[in-house]
Formats: sequence, C-alpha cells, structure tokens
Amino acid sequence: MRIRPIAALSVAALSAVLLAGCAGGANPNATPTPSTSGAAADLCAAAAPSGAATESITVEGEVGEKSTATFEAPLEVEELQSTVVSEGEGDPVAAGDLVTYALTAFSAETGEELGSFGYDDAPVLPQQISGDNPLGQLLGCATPGTRVVAAFPATEQGAAEVYVVDLLEVVPNAAWGEPVEPTEGLPTVELAEDGAPTVTLPEGDAPTEFEKATLKEGDGPVVAAGDGVLVQYHGVSWDTGEVFDESWGGAPFSFTAGSGVVQGFTDAVVGETVGSQVVAVLPPAVAYGEGEINDADLKGQTLVFVVDILGVQPAETPAQ
Repeated sequence: MRIRPIAALSVAALSAVLLAGCAGGANPNATPTPSTSGAAADLCAAAAPSGAATESITVEGEVGEKSTATFEAPLEVEELQSTVVSEGEGDPVAAGDLVTYALTAFSAETGEELGSFGYDDAPVLPQQISGDNPLGQLLGCATPGTRVVAAFPATEQGAAEVYVVDLLEVVPNAAWGEPVEPTEGLPTVELAEDGAPTVTLPEGDAPTEFEKATLKEGDGPVVAAGDGVLVQYHGVSWDTGEVFDESWGGAPFSFTAGSGVVQGFTDAVVGETVGSQVVAVLPPAVAYGEGEINDADLKGQTLVFVVDILGVQPAETPAQ
C-alpha cells in the first residue's frame, strides 16, 4: 500500500497549510524567468501561540518516531495553536533554511489517527522554512529535535485536525559530497562561497550525445525514475554562453524524475546519490528539441546544467 501524497493525507489543513509552503523554485522546463524569494520573516515571532486545545493533548513517543496524541474528543479548536512538547538541541533554524520534518495527523473530532509521513520508511522532501510559510508558523525558530503539537480549526474543506510535528534536521542548501576529479572535455565548474556555480565552457563543438559527470559524490540514497527530487540548478546555453535559468537566489526546485522536465534533466539526476553535484550536457534531442536556434524557447540549443541533489522522496513509499 502506498501512502497518499501530502496533499491527500489531510484534506482540511495539510494540503492547504503544509503543501502550500513546500519548496518549489524555478522550473528548468519552463520559459526562463528570473528567480525570486519570499520575505524572510522573523521565525520566532511567526510561531503560532500555544492554547487551551494543544495544551490539553498528551503526546507519547520519541521524536523522529510515530507518536500518539491523546485528548478528549471532539476537541474544540477555534484558531491555529502550537505547543512545544519537547525542545531539541543546537542552533535555532533561520528563515530560508532547508529542514526535514515528520508528522502524524489525528482527527480533532474523533481522535482517530489519519496518517503520517516523514519517518524513516516514509521520507519526504526537505522544505524551506520561513516566517511567512506554514511550517514556520508551526515550528517558529525551533532547534532540530523539537516536537510540537498543533491544532487546526475546521475549514470549508474539512474538520478540525491535530498534528504532532517533529523538526528533524537542517539540510545543506548545496551539495555536500566529496569532490570528484573533473572529467576531461566537459565544462568546468567553480563554486562561490554559498555553493552557487559558475560554468566555463571548453573550446570546440558541443557534444552531440548526452554526457554527465559527478563533481561531488554524496552519501545519501540513490535517485530513481519516478522519485520526487529537490535540487539546486544552474543552466547555461552552450550556444550563447549565457545563463538562461537557475534556482540559486530563490527556493530550490522540486520535481518528479521523469515528469515535468526535459528528459536530459531527469537523466542528470537518476542514478546519483543525495548530496551529489553533477554537470550534464544536454543536446537538443534531450532538451528542447531540434530546429532553428531560438532564445525564447531554447529550441536547437545544447544546454549545460549543474545540479546539486538535496533530497529525494521515493516513488513507492509504504504507508505508516
């Protein structure tokens, strides 16, 4: 049995509140547009207040493992509330950080468990946290290892619900793997202090076949076709030498490997491990197609992508 997507797990609040805040970023398959980022609101001030509803809930279980929430049902929830159950350690998260989290959902009407995700056998993609997105409103400027219990009021879409949310860890915003010796003949890549790449094209004609090389080898799980993937990317046209699109400067980009992006972009990440950085050269056949070169839609152009793989969500995720 597969766990349903985040948007389907909790119709009343989870889709509207959490999924709305998931990292999206730019889209390397879309018409190039400038990257933008949301306001970095104060996380501490953004946290929802504790209240009578959440303070009446008893939570049992270890942080990072599925929990139980016991309360007198139906639980009266008039506004969004969030109460810290246990505090973690280390530095508080900051606006713009990528974080991993886990969640167990319960019906406020009956106390019945509705589902869960984010635990070891049901991982989800990291999410960028800020004071103006829902995850920031639940966790505020918490430290990794913190657990909160949150209560959402009923909406037109569904009944009130209770969530136990664990802030697991902060994920680097750029590839963290071990450097690999560059492949001769492919574009070279230099990294800024924040990890943003700059590409230098080699002399000579562009390759006529798809090529890629690993620049950093990560220690995470392997990306397979159909998986959800979170990446940073930087795209350069071999024909013009210009950067046509990138996620750097905004939110990382999430997509399904094999869907919604050009074939070469999927080929760049499949078979690679989380934490890796790859450089890939995409001839028109696996990019935007053959034809007269057109800057507007990149048709006929050979493209170079530098891709940092930050997270993966397996296509087949067992239910909890």
